Amino acid sequence: MEKLKTLSITDVPEIMTLVQELNKKDSLEVQQSRLERMFSYPNYRCFGWQDGNELVAVSGTWTTERIYSGKQLEIDHFVVNPKLRSKGIGEGFLNEIEKWALENDCLKIELNAYVNNTGAQKFYLNKGYRILGFHFQKDLTKR
Repeated sequence: MEKLKTLSITDVPEIMTLVQELNKKDSLEVQQSRLERMFSYPNYRCFGWQDGNELVAVSGTWTTERIYSGKQLEIDHFVVNPKLRSKGIGEGFLNEIEKWALENDCLKIELNAYVNNTGAQKFYLNKGYRILGFHFQKDLTKR
């Protein structure tokens, strides 16, 4: 039976088995350190999708207030086990996150998808998300 679960810092090793799929350039240790720090922020929450005893999907979220949208939930590092994709897990997981957002007075959900991740883009468009702009980033370590 699949179910939404709020994860904690004690779940970091299990979370890392899924989220390391998103970032191949930084070491597992660096990524794990970042994730552990994220749990210290009061507006960060990490959800997991359990199938029995197995964590099959994970997503960090940030609750923020924005001038352009009001209270919103920002989805971060949304990952489904690659072996289990296209089986409805992502859809069920996202539906439950959206339900949580509504129950917690969020007006909008915002997220980013990599430009080259056309599968994620199609998934979010099919779930009613709209492309509103471009996400820009500047690496301050490279001067």
